[in-house]
Amino acid sequence: MYNDKNLIYVLTILEAIEKLQIYTKDFSNAYDFWSADEQLNFNASSNLLLAIGEETNKIEEKLKGEFENIQWVAIKDLRNRLAHDYRGSDPDILWQIINTELEPLKQALIQMIKRIEYDDEMLLSAIESDYYRHLKYLI
Repeated sequence: MYNDKNLIYVLTILEAIEKLQIYTKDFSNAYDFWSADEQLNFNASSNLLLAIGEETNKIEEKLKGEFENIQWVAIKDLRNRLAHDYRGSDPDILWQIINTELEPLKQALIQMIKRIEYDDEMLLSAIESDYYRHLKYLI
């Protein structure tokens, strides 16, 4: 079992994934996603991808190592690219990541929770907060 500090990182990533799905659900291609509402959804989504990379970096390496199908280094590299090369954010690449890479990550994170030692009240308290409002499925 892994330290309970990992739980909040995992929950934060899961919430970001849920929000990314909400922010992109009305689009069918990268250009529409990028250009809509003065790039509001694109910029919000970029920020959430950055947050995913940041939180991923905080999860214990040994725990991440149990999920070799996830490209942890690529997630961190994307975070660095988004943080340091804002103009270089390619809408096609971000669209592809959002539409193909997030679901496997989500499933791995849900499995990861089962390997973290935490008090049930800790999980319930987090999920009942406004911040993690899209994670009720974990209860």
